[in-house]
Amino acid sequence: MEHNKKTLKEIRKYLRNHGTPAEAYLWKYLQHSKLDGRKFRRQHSVGNYVVDFFCFQEMLAVELDGELHNQSIEEDVLRDNILKAEGIIVLRFENRFVFEHTDFVLEEIKNNFKSN
Repeated sequence: MEHNKKTLKEIRKYLRNHGTPAEAYLWKYLQHSKLDGRKFRRQHSVGNYVVDFFCFQEMLAVELDGELHNQSIEEDVLRDNILKAEGIIVLRFENRFVFEHTDFVLEEIKNNFKSN
């Protein structure tokens, strides 16, 4: 599956520049390889999907969902299954959970690292 398709470049750029407060907050912990030396990318596309955060080394996608996002659960399941079929682990957290339980979120991400 192709990563960072040129056809999605403008969408990725828009999403990076108009992210949610939760995305900006979590990014502070993931950027510059701060989390156990793993490099994460923001608004990275895999196939036709743009994930909030992606780590190539671990083939790990982290998605943050708001309350409105709950309306598209079936679409999320389909998308997650397609990504999983490509060997990508998909973790999902609600936006408010990122603020209220940051340590848990970071531990959960680290717990899904395959390599140490």
